[in-house]
Amino acid sequence: MKSFFILTDLEGPSGVDSFTQTRPGDGYPERVEAAKKLLAREVNACIEGIRSVYPEARVDVWDGHGPGGLVAEDVIGGRYLREGKPYKQLDGFDALLFVGQHAMAGTFNAPLNHTYSSKTIAYYKLNGVFIGEFGARALIAGVQGVPTVFLSGDDKAALEARMFVPEIETAVVKQGQGIEAAIHLDGEEACRIVREGAARAVRRTADIAPFTGISAPYVLEIGYLEPPQKDMQGPGIEWINDRTVRIRRDDIRDFPL
Repeated sequence: MKSFFILTDLEGPSGVDSFTQTRPGDGYPERVEAAKKLLAREVNACIEGIRSVYPEARVDVWDGHGPGGLVAEDVIGGRYLREGKPYKQLDGFDALLFVGQHAMAGTFNAPLNHTYSSKTIAYYKLNGVFIGEFGARALIAGVQGVPTVFLSGDDKAALEARMFVPEIETAVVKQGQGIEAAIHLDGEEACRIVREGAARAVRRTADIAPFTGISAPYVLEIGYLEPPQKDMQGPGIEWINDRTVRIRRDDIRDFPL
């Protein structure tokens, strides 16, 4: 039986282009709840695409948005996961797919771009390469032998994905016009291209190599927008200045990625 892992985020679906739709602390909980529905419809379209090729496939869906981006009951045809970071243990999965992905921090005209934290992180560099959530997690999958075959989100997120995985299938559901501006596809059209893209992706799993382009040993440099508390201390951790830390590890899964 085929097995697929869907990794989700809330910034990437069609119809989402404001941080008030993704950050409950901004004071607009109703906008966040509405955005979760937009993500769910694209996640379900992705599941439908997978099942159009492999009707009996195991499909796990991880809610990767920090404060939560999905409601479990809204996920149809897949197993909802929330706790921990299960993408660090992908034994038995045939491929990784991203739904609702945004671009890395600092990407020009990329809606809601950030790397892990939209309020505190300026950038991540891995072995000297600027990297965002897509690249980091595709690499985590890659070192486990699992290819990353699909991404849906904005046009800049799709370009970023192809930079690391040139053969990846993508579904662009909106065109970025600024950090909180985008031109969106109609919801039905967005779901159609996600559904069709996911189906193409899982058909092509054998043709897309796992991403392993950044090799151990690893040095992760994190740049902060403001001086943090410097809670990270210990072996392999070096503070370069009050806003920059470098962490050295031999296993990519040992980083906060």
